[in-house]
Amino acid sequence: MLLPTRPKWPVWANSASKVCLTCYTSNRRNLEKFNVNCIQYVIATAALILMSGCATAGSFNPAKETVLPLNRAWVNGRQVEYVTTDISDAAMARVAGVNYAPRLRDAIGARPSVLERVYKFPLGEQSSIFQSAPKPVGPGSTDLSYSPLWRLLLVKWIKPGHLRELRSEEDLLEAQDKGELSIEVTDIVVNCPITKETAQ
Repeated sequence: MLLPTRPKWPVWANSASKVCLTCYTSNRRNLEKFNVNCIQYVIATAALILMSGCATAGSFNPAKETVLPLNRAWVNGRQVEYVTTDISDAAMARVAGVNYAPRLRDAIGARPSVLERVYKFPLGEQSSIFQSAPKPVGPGSTDLSYSPLWRLLLVKWIKPGHLRELRSEEDLLEAQDKGELSIEVTDIVVNCPITKETAQ
């Protein structure tokens, strides 16, 4: 008894199957490439959103504006304006009405240092003196030493008869050398970004 033979696959069908297989493989590769590109785009977009969370352009809403007390200080003979947002000392933070941030103290001793010095006159004889400031204030600053994190130093006049307004760290250290005042270094760190240089 003769068994039926398996029908031969037509030549044109073989060619067609090869074409279909090629198309499938190519499309699959394109799809995989597309999926990879999509994933990369999503990751990049998410990263940009996270990085711009503190400075998102065009998202300013006057109805949600935060108002902070504006203060003035001296730096190298120039007067600047600044705001205080965080203090590592609980009592000072409470008086100033700002965030109590004890971890700011961890910046002391960090290498390289991220702290600058601010000289405060606790009796209110004059405005504070900053060690540095942006030049100019804004994104074009060229002063690489500036930092909005300050280690607090307290200034006390020893000779009241020599009391005068000091306008720079250099003036202050010169008065200290003459024995006219004392400087106490504290472990208090404050976050005080400089926002503007005032007109003289």
